[in-house]
Amino acid sequence: MESDVSRWVDYGATGIEILATGLIIGFIVAGFLKFVWASLARKGTALHEYELFRKRLGRAMLLGLEILVAADVVRTVASGATLNSIIPLGLLVVVRTFLTWSLVVEMEGRWPWQPRPASQQLPRQDSI
Repeated sequence: MESDVSRWVDYGATGIEILATGLIIGFIVAGFLKFVWASLARKGTALHEYELFRKRLGRAMLLGLEILVAADVVRTVASGATLNSIIPLGLLVVVRTFLTWSLVVEMEGRWPWQPRPASQQLPRQDSI
């Protein structure tokens, strides 16, 4: 019975990985098509369109990395959390965290813990 549950959780983790990969690929294709369309339609300068394209790709990668970390956590917990399974998970999380920070620095020009410039502040939303 326990092996059946473990197998289904492993299937779930694989499904989450497939979802993340599909999202990354889908956003890359959509971003590229928007870039080509805007470039051909001359809706903006080439540099502006390129910057938008880079930001879209960065956001797609960030989303995919977050979902892939979730899949790794699910798989590790399902396989029984031992020191031999937690150490590789920890290393994966560290590497993906570094990649996430690198993407944020590349996209926003600041470290994640630095405040946003006033021009980039998100509008405050009241509680519902």
